[in-house]
Order: sequence, then structure tokens, then C-alpha cells
Amino acid sequence: QVQLVESGGGSAQAGGSLRLSCAASGSISSIYAMGWYRQAPGKQRELVAVISSGGNANYVDSVKGRFTLARGDAKNTWYLQMNSLKPEDTAVYYCNAVARFSGNDYWGQGTQVTVSS
Repeated sequence: QVQLVESGGGSAQAGGSLRLSCAASGSISSIYAMGWYRQAPGKQRELVAVISSGGNANYVDSVKGRFTLARGDAKNTWYLQMNSLKPEDTAVYYCNAVARFSGNDYWGQGTQVTVSS
């Protein structure tokens, strides 16, 4: 089992920045891929960014060049640096981890990001 805890959400003006953090505990060694999803009101949850062990990060087109997914020095943390924020980035952001062999998905509780124009 893996437990995920997010932090760092909040409010920002358009053009501003926020950084989200995700801390994992439990069976950390089982994690193969990690990333962030978001869900805006009335919309389906979408993948924002994902990185697998030893691989490069991949991003949804709408955030390319603005968001950066990075792993922390501690193997159980990863971050989403969000720059040049837009009102359409407003959503609840969820941290996600995928286990290597079982393929199980683990989710954080979600953190609200609100961008005002």
C-alpha cells in the first residue's frame, strides 16, 4: 500500500506561480510512475503530467512549457511547479502513483488550485 499526501495548493493571479508537493509513504519501492491529475468543475479528471522511473516527464499539451514535474531528492516526494498560471488551470489537483507489478493506482486527497484573472 502507498499513501499520498499533497500540499501547496491555493490561489494565484493569472501569470503567477504555485508549487504542489506530494509525499508518499508505505511501499515506496513499489512505485513505478508518479504524476498529477486535475479535475475542474463539471469536467472529467485529466492527466497533467507523469514521470516513470528513470524516464522523462510527459505533459498534457495545455501545460507544456508552463508546468514542470520533478522528483525530490528524497525518493518519496515529487513536485509540480506551475508557472504562468491561467484561469483555466483552476481545478482540484490529485497526486497519483502507480505500482510496478500490480498496476494499482494510488491517489492523494486532492488540493484546490484557483487562478483568478
